[in-house]
Order: sequence, then C-alpha cells, then structure tokens
Amino acid sequence: MKTVLFCGGLGARIRDVSESIPKPMIPIGDKPILWHLMHYYSQFGHKDFILCLGHKANVIKEYFLNFRPQTYADCVVKGFGSQVEILGDPQQDWRIAMIDTGIWRNIGERLWAVRQHVAGEEMFLANYSDGLSDIDLDEMTRVFRASGKVACFTAVRPSFSLHLVDMLPDGKVERMRASQDANLWINGGFFIFRQEIFDYIEEGDELVEAPFRRLIAADQLMAFQHEGFWRPMDTLKDKHVLDDLVEKGTMPWLLNQTQRRPQFEAERKAG
Repeated sequence: MKTVLFCGGLGARIRDVSESIPKPMIPIGDKPILWHLMHYYSQFGHKDFILCLGHKANVIKEYFLNFRPQTYADCVVKGFGSQVEILGDPQQDWRIAMIDTGIWRNIGERLWAVRQHVAGEEMFLANYSDGLSDIDLDEMTRVFRASGKVACFTAVRPSFSLHLVDMLPDGKVERMRASQDANLWINGGFFIFRQEIFDYIEEGDELVEAPFRRLIAADQLMAFQHEGFWRPMDTLKDKHVLDDLVEKGTMPWLLNQTQRRPQFEAERKAG
C-alpha cells in the first residue's frame, strides 16, 4: 500500500528544535524521525511513500536528493571515497514522491492535495510523521479490511500522565484520578483509508474534525486499539525519551522480522 506522510506542519510545540528544520527532520539518534517512521512501514513491505511537504520543504527534498547511506551505516572505503561498500543492512529501495502541499494547509487539505497520487489504490496508509510505535500493521490492516469501513485510526493510551477531575457545576470535586487509571484513549496518528475518504472531506476541513464526525455518523470509522509502545515527539522531553531508546539500542519500532506471524505476511503478499 502507498503511505501518505504529513510533513508540512510548523512543529510549533517543539519549536526549540524545529525552528531551522521541519519537525519530521528532527533527528532521533543520528537519523530524522521521518527516516525511522519510513523504516517502520517498510518492514511491513510498504515502500511507496508520498510526502506532503510544506514548512521548509527544501530541507526534506535535499535530504533525500543527496542521501548518502554510508553516512549512517558501517562501511568500507576504497580509493579515498571513490568506492564505498556498505556493511550490514541493505540500502532501502523506497519510492518517494515529494509533493509541496503549501505551508498553511491543515492535514485534511494536505491529504486532499495528494488524492491523485493514491488514485486507484483500494486502501492506503497515512501518518502524522511525528511519532513512533510498534503497532502490528499487518493485524491492523486485516481487521480494517474485514470491517468494510472507510477509515481506521490507532487508538492509544496517552504517553503522559494527567490528573482527571470529576466535579459538580459549583466546583465541588467528587473525584480525582490519574489518567493511567481511566479508560482514556487518544488518536495515535496511524491511519488506514479507503478511497471513499475523499467523499467525506470538504474544502478547508481538518481531517479528524468534520470528516471524522461525518464518518462516525455514517458508521464508517473504526479504532484499532493498541496497548503496546507508542510515543509522539511533541516536546523536547519526548525527543529525549526517543533519543535514549536509540542510545540503548532498544527501539520497539524496529521489528524483528522473524517474529511476525506468517499468516499476515502471506495475506499482505496476496494483496
């Protein structure tokens, strides 16, 4: 399936880091979070990407146009750089369409702007490009396909702790509880759509507001609950958490191919 990645936002909540580069290019370890996310999708065989560019689009274009795998991989150099042998993992065979969708467009407008690039696809994937997870994408796809619905998003537990308050109109507090103890789920930003999603988007719509309300009213939206690893990169603290995982070599989003269930792999290859 093709994968639409929204890469055009201003990254205002992590502006300390993203002032000079777009948010998806903020490094986690020695690679941009966008690279980590694309690698996650490619582990499931999804290697055809559509990048919806906007804020500092040239930075993302230059990264892929001038990409040098030897910068990140172990390598053997001969002839003072005239010959380079990459050691370890093979180079990624990604197809990347980089589409400038404008600086001020919201997510719904960016998706609408690339609709011709997913035309003919029964289903396609989409992502905010600012978080990582170990979601079983094969299982999510299987469940969504069987549902027959138009749209699916991953519902996750918040990565942060909140103190939830139940109170009366006069301000009397009836109960306080930690968010971890509540049945609290949020949108994790991993989506699967059918072509009919464009029938639910009107001019100027933000994706998860009016279009999702229409989908809910038509019983065409489902949530795939994920209890495993999920971490957004909304703040500098989030970046430090992800950096620490890379430093320790414990990156849940880099899956062990041998552990993936064979029936899902066979189903993906079958179409």
